[in-house]
Amino acid sequence: MTNVCLYFQVHQPFRLQKYTLFDIGKHSRYFDEQKNKEVMQKIARKCYLPANHIIRDLIAKHDDFKATYSITGTAIEQFEKYAPNVLRSFQELAQTGAVEFLAETSHHSLSFLFNREEFDYQVREHQKLVKKYFSQKPKIFRNTELIYNNELAQHTEKMGFKGILAEGWDGVLGWRSPNYVYTPAGTRKMKLLLKNYRLSDDVAFRFSNKSWNSWPLTADKYAGWIAPILGDSINLFMDYETFGEHQWEDTGIFNFLKHLPAALKKHNISFQHPSELLKTEAKDTLDIPHTISWADVERDTSAWLGNKMQQSASARLYQLRGSVLASGDKELIESWRKLTTSDHFYYMCTKWFNDGDVHKYFNPHDTPYEGYITFMNVLQDIALKQKPGLLASIAHYIKEVTV
Repeated sequence: MTNVCLYFQVHQPFRLQKYTLFDIGKHSRYFDEQKNKEVMQKIARKCYLPANHIIRDLIAKHDDFKATYSITGTAIEQFEKYAPNVLRSFQELAQTGAVEFLAETSHHSLSFLFNREEFDYQVREHQKLVKKYFSQKPKIFRNTELIYNNELAQHTEKMGFKGILAEGWDGVLGWRSPNYVYTPAGTRKMKLLLKNYRLSDDVAFRFSNKSWNSWPLTADKYAGWIAPILGDSINLFMDYETFGEHQWEDTGIFNFLKHLPAALKKHNISFQHPSELLKTEAKDTLDIPHTISWADVERDTSAWLGNKMQQSASARLYQLRGSVLASGDKELIESWRKLTTSDHFYYMCTKWFNDGDVHKYFNPHDTPYEGYITFMNVLQDIALKQKPGLLASIAHYIKEVTV
């Protein structure tokens, strides 16, 4: 018997509105408030509120049921602005004592790959948010999109974290199982917890696929797959939007969630939090020197940084950090940080990726090229704000050519 760790990622970005060359120097309304409000309220109705209601009922019904969340700072800010009832429902879950919250970057950024000072800042800010809203101090770190390598584990251990999550990908595991606790190479006491991607993706991606040879997936069938597995923990990590948005209610996804604890209990399988695994003796040391993620078949960072547009946009973004922070303009700094959110670079992706359809639901751009142009125009406006004289001359030029 191996217990289950059920973990959900909750994230929404601040999407950009179309920002053209002729907007540069005229206004700083970079983000599409109406679009962001509509998306948040839609997902609140379809996913967050009904799923939280089910989780609360499961906690009340099963004394061994536990769940874990990582909620980004950008999602929390949108809860406050557009769906305060969602924030309250997560706070109610926190008060049950059966829900654990993890730490990550506040803006769901790729900052570890570009600027360690920015990474440290965003992690600290996220810790403050978790403390403020959910009264917890996270012991476990979960990086954006499960981006991971040895260096990240070593760095976050120095920050005080006791455990970290990563993708249990065959390419780094070899003959090993993702269902055991490991020690990251180069750390002292850090614990590495790996996602069982096959079982996770059965729910997150294959659940409604009628051509899948295991469709329809019932809670009893799924529990039967889990029952014979040996290990320390079966880590089922997925986007929370799986429930009701990526997999619509009429697929039976909510009923699956409702019946899963009872189905597992038939096999004497219970639930645990990631922090409970910190006391488990590591099975082995896992050496992952190169960067992996949980995205598409390559499990690398190419979904965000694989083409020249993405590389150019990310490089320019982080080049501006110093001058933006030096400006002392809180609104400008926060706008810059919202641009660090990984989704902006995902929208510029030009390669085929298996989970692309999931992300296209809420992509505000018609093409990757439009996403890149809009992003770079916003960066140009931010850059020019550091040079008011030049900004005025460009604004005058644009006015002249449009008359």
